[in-house]
Amino acid sequence: MVRLISFSLALCLSAGTFAGTVIYTDTAHPVSPSSPDIPIVYLDAPDRMQSELFGSLPTDAALAKKQASDILASPDFKARQQQLAGAYQGVMKAWSIGLKKYPAVVFDDKWVVYGTTDVDVATHQLNAWREGNQ
Repeated sequence: MVRLISFSLALCLSAGTFAGTVIYTDTAHPVSPSSPDIPIVYLDAPDRMQSELFGSLPTDAALAKKQASDILASPDFKARQQQLAGAYQGVMKAWSIGLKKYPAVVFDDKWVVYGTTDVDVATHQLNAWREGNQ
């Protein structure tokens, strides 16, 4: 079921970064085809990225520390670290605007339609809600 909720900004992290329309989802909820200029935030991205980066560390603490240190010292870690920071920014933005669940389409950090990743469906729901509340 698709629901529409209005919410206030609780915290302003990098204001304007996600102005307009943003899709919040995870890999279990595929995104319907949309415009390439509509950002998609995968809320499970940080966990997936860390899992890809570190894999399963050994249960032995010394070996785990050595393996983690080697990963942190690797040449490509800096780029991957920046990607991970970007993924966490999306999660923080979802938290800051008060997103309760996903998938969701958020308009102007103010209006959210839950239960879909389809921007057309979400836009229709938002417009119907606005017409009913005028």
